Amino acid sequence: MDDLDKFLNKQLEDKEFKKEWDRLELRYMIIEQLIKIRNVYNLSQSQLAEKLGTTQSVISRIENGTVNIGIDFIDKLARAFDKKVEFRLI
Repeated sequence: MDDLDKFLNKQLEDKEFKKEWDRLELRYMIIEQLIKIRNVYNLSQSQLAEKLGTTQSVISRIENGTVNIGIDFIDKLARAFDKKVEFRLI
C-alpha cells in the first residue's frame, strides 16, 4: 500500500468525506472509462467528439468532471466502439 492509498484510507474514515467520495465514485469511473477508450483507440478529444457528434469542449468538460454524463451519452459512447454497458446494483 503506497502513501496515497494510506492517505485515502485515512480520509475515508471521516463520514462526510466518505459520503462525498461514494457520491462521486460512479461519475469518475465513467470518466476513467471514457479516457481509457480514447487512449486505446489513440484518439484526441476532437476526434472522439467528431465520432460522437459533439464538440471537443464537451469532451473536455466531461473528462474534467464539470459536466454530468447522461445515459444517452454513455449509450452513444458504447455503440460508437461496439461496446455494451453493464449496470449492476450491488
